[in-house]
Amino acid sequence: MPAEIDFSGGRRGQFYKADALLNLPVYLDQRVLATLAGLASAKGVELSALINDLLKKVSN
Repeated sequence: MPAEIDFSGGRRGQFYKADALLNLPVYLDQRVLATLAGLASAKGVELSALINDLLKKVSN
């Protein structure tokens, strides 16, 4: 890596989007993930939809 980097031609905030939505990764315990995946499969729904519904129930 060079000792100095010339940022004189750079533009501040070029890729900034104020309304951007970020999908943050959530890491579940393997046993919890397997249980929820089985439940989602049995119900015929996506895993993320099942987890969202469960989280909505406990957050209200």
